[in-house]
Amino acid sequence: MDTLFSTPSDPTTAIILLILRVTLGVVIFPHGAQKLLGWYGGFGYKGTMGFFTQTMHIPYLFGLLAIVAEFFGAIALILGVFTKLAALGIGVTMAVAAWTSHRQHGFFMNWFGQQKGEGLEFFLLTIGIAAALTLLGAGSLSIDALF
Repeated sequence: MDTLFSTPSDPTTAIILLILRVTLGVVIFPHGAQKLLGWYGGFGYKGTMGFFTQTMHIPYLFGLLAIVAEFFGAIALILGVFTKLAALGIGVTMAVAAWTSHRQHGFFMNWFGQQKGEGLEFFLLTIGIAAALTLLGAGSLSIDALF
């Protein structure tokens, strides 16, 4: 358990990790809320699971884990609790989404509607931040640091 909660304690690193985890949590939370609750124009749990399982043929368990990672993982990052696990879940979810649904659209986001989908740049940023948090943890300005 020590490695799950281990994290650097120096003040500079603590601030950097706070910025990274809150940023990633705030960016990912609306995506999870779309999938779980139907907020922000999303389809909610039933609609998302239907799309995952029937259209994309993703096993139910993996669809559930993606929703949990995006919604509860984002909250965990913002609070700084179970940060390594939350970041790993988000990173894996983003890597799978990038590989299965976005790599064919190239690198760039679809800012001007000139391509059929979104490219990889958003996913690479989230994967990079998630990797840093998975390796280092939440920092001393977190609930994890109390453990």
